[in-house]
Amino acid sequence: MFVVTALTSQELAKIESHIAAHKNMPGALMPLLHAIQDDIGWISEEAYLPISKALALSVAEVHGVVTFYHHFHRHPVGKHVLQVCRAESCQAMGSEKLEAHIKQTLGIDYHETTKDGAVTLLPVYCLGNCACSPAVMMDDEVYGRVDAAKVAELISEARNA
Repeated sequence: MFVVTALTSQELAKIESHIAAHKNMPGALMPLLHAIQDDIGWISEEAYLPISKALALSVAEVHGVVTFYHHFHRHPVGKHVLQVCRAESCQAMGSEKLEAHIKQTLGIDYHETTKDGAVTLLPVYCLGNCACSPAVMMDDEVYGRVDAAKVAELISEARNA
């Protein structure tokens, strides 16, 4: 379940600033979305209308891009994002057991954030690390041949960061 979160006036100002910086750039949508997410941490549906107006796109087109790419977060996330690969190679190498262990360890399910705000857990359908399955990604770092001990280490580092 997602909690609806309104953007603050500061976040709206940041979005407007990014729109102004990107609106005349050819192919501006992807760089604009990345800039917003890098700055705020997620892309709210509240941002779709001003983005669509500035780039002469429909709100549906903006929504389609945001929802197509798993990289974009549509809701606030924790300080760290842990993604578990669910592709066939990782499943064949035990990712289902690993993901159950991770959910139990964190006390959350996919698309949820720990109560301390340290970790958001997300599924991903390929990290491009099939030769080193099972794989996870913590923030921007991919880890291969992951086991329960490695996950415990990553979670501990995230909670203590």
